Amino acid sequence: MIKRLYKIISQREQAANTVDDARALQLATAALLMEVASADFEISESERETVRRLVEENYGVTANEAAEIAARAEKDSRHVTSLYPFTQMIKDGCSMEDRIEIVNMLWQVTAADGAIDAHETHLVRKIADLLYVPHSEFIRTRLQHDDR
Repeated sequence: MIKRLYKIISQREQAANTVDDARALQLATAALLMEVASADFEISESERETVRRLVEENYGVTANEAAEIAARAEKDSRHVTSLYPFTQMIKDGCSMEDRIEIVNMLWQVTAADGAIDAHETHLVRKIADLLYVPHSEFIRTRLQHDDR
């Protein structure tokens, strides 16, 4: 009986940890998206909306949850001194395919206001390097957004 209870409790703790880990990855991604949005020293409403939409579409959360995640990420990004904690969490918790998709998401945010600024490009490159995304994938994802 005790072993069975222990197993049930253990399963519930693992499920709770999985939810916490998923939310942490969502917040880390949203924080990077907001960092890129603010790289040109202002965050436009179109960039905010793009971040909310990307979080909702890519993480299967509701519109309200996506708005909360984006708002928290924007608030937290004002106090960021290093990208490393976010990129390390993503690098450790995501596949290469997922990391490439995050770089693609970063480019979508940079293009949201109609212009890709040099500061934004530099920051996306830096993040791609920290995520260990190959340079060829960085370029490929960039080219997808040059025509917009």
